[in-house]
Amino acid sequence: MIIHSLADIAAVFLGLWILLYLLDANQANVFVDFVHGMADWLAGWSQDIFTMDTEALRVFFNYALPAVIYLAVGHGAAAWLRRL
Repeated sequence: MIIHSLADIAAVFLGLWILLYLLDANQANVFVDFVHGMADWLAGWSQDIFTMDTEALRVFFNYALPAVIYLAVGHGAAAWLRRL
């Protein structure tokens, strides 16, 4: 259950950053800055995989990919451990 929850939390931070970016949230806000910092840390390994000209698409794909991977690996590992 812990692995499952950690994967969900990571995906929520990444998805929330995508949403805040696309909605043009105030980046000087403390909450927005915190979410951006967490998303950057979680997606640091996947930055600039996609280099589109459109900034919104680039942000979407560079943060959505790790979110999907965290969900797939986290839920897969949790299911595997439950079967043991």
